[in-house]
Amino acid sequence: MLQVNFIRENKKTVLEGLAKRNFADAENIIEKVLTADENRRATQVLLDNTLAEANVISREIGQFFKSGEVQKANILKEKTTLLKEQTKELSEKLTAYADELEALLYLIPNIPHHSVKAGKSADDNEEIFAEGEIPNLGENAIPHWELAKKYDIIDFDLGAKITGAGFPVYKGKGAKLQRALISYFLDKNTAAGYQEVQVPHLVNEASGFGTGQLPDKEGQMYHATEDNLYLIPTAEVPITNLFRGDLLQNADLPIKLTGYTPCFRREAGSYGAHVRGLNRLHQFDKVEIVRIEHPSKSYEVLEEMVAHVKNILNELKLPYRILRLCGGDMGFTSALTYDFELFSTAQNRWLEISSVSNFETFQANRLKLRFKNSEGKNELAHTLNGSSLALPRVLAGILENYQTAEGIQIPEVLIPYTGFDSI
Repeated sequence: MLQVNFIRENKKTVLEGLAKRNFADAENIIEKVLTADENRRATQVLLDNTLAEANVISREIGQFFKSGEVQKANILKEKTTLLKEQTKELSEKLTAYADELEALLYLIPNIPHHSVKAGKSADDNEEIFAEGEIPNLGENAIPHWELAKKYDIIDFDLGAKITGAGFPVYKGKGAKLQRALISYFLDKNTAAGYQEVQVPHLVNEASGFGTGQLPDKEGQMYHATEDNLYLIPTAEVPITNLFRGDLLQNADLPIKLTGYTPCFRREAGSYGAHVRGLNRLHQFDKVEIVRIEHPSKSYEVLEEMVAHVKNILNELKLPYRILRLCGGDMGFTSALTYDFELFSTAQNRWLEISSVSNFETFQANRLKLRFKNSEGKNELAHTLNGSSLALPRVLAGILENYQTAEGIQIPEVLIPYTGFDSI
């Protein structure tokens, strides 16, 4: 979340940033934040003064008892009783104002980076890069869900039988190709200096708030209500929360982590032809990269992460493009996001396969993730993450773009992982 000091000192900048996002009722909620903060700070001053007065009186009482002036001591003891009542009332008020302030701050999204354009939807995103030739598959090209059925490698009906729609079953060479992609992505990431971690697939409420999924995306997360645990929508959540509440040393940075997890998303309200097959699932596999960085390095690192994902897609020889998201299409926690999309030749449409984002201090403030800078002062770190990569649509792109009359060719870089060169 945004730091209240930043909002107080940069109100105009905050409102301009929220306007880029089309954030409704921005002026009203910012005024509520500032009022709650003013009340909190004024109450804190009153509480501090009351406690200081009580401490002075306590010392005076001790001196009076020591000198035998019992009557004066008893008079002051009556005053301390009143001060205790005032302290209790002020403490309760302070807690209420602090809770109100925190609840308001949780509602405010991150402020976009200055390079982010205003916009209302994905139609306003900027294409900044494109690579790869779109293959000419001819009139007989078929979409991946038909290829999956033809070659018996993914069974959507069987998944619906045992769970429901959006939970496919991978079979035979389909399962092997899925596993090959996971291993390949992890190997690419670890070769680039990311440490591999295996993390829990359920997280507690504090972790959801820490990375910004709560309260913004509560309706999209599967919730195990009896234990108040959430199935993760991405490995970003548990990996970033490894550092919740930590005070790192300057020498600890940068921190580079990667991990594979299944991901679970309710995708409520997603209907229509565009969600067919692997296009949108409730359970899917993804390999993630996460960075904890010094604030002065985070945008340089963001470009490095983008280049890393580009390299993977270049090796897979898939046609793709990169978009810089507009304010209206960015995620709640992001300051700047690049989306990667590959072209699904059989569907004749672009499919999002990765988002690479810089959150600046937004997540770190929620996480209380700090580091001791070169001056010995505590400072919030910057957090970044990226899909490297999400599997379903990459797999869909491989099936569709590599299809031939004889079968589906396997990208050359994956053959050492699959052990076969075609399906």
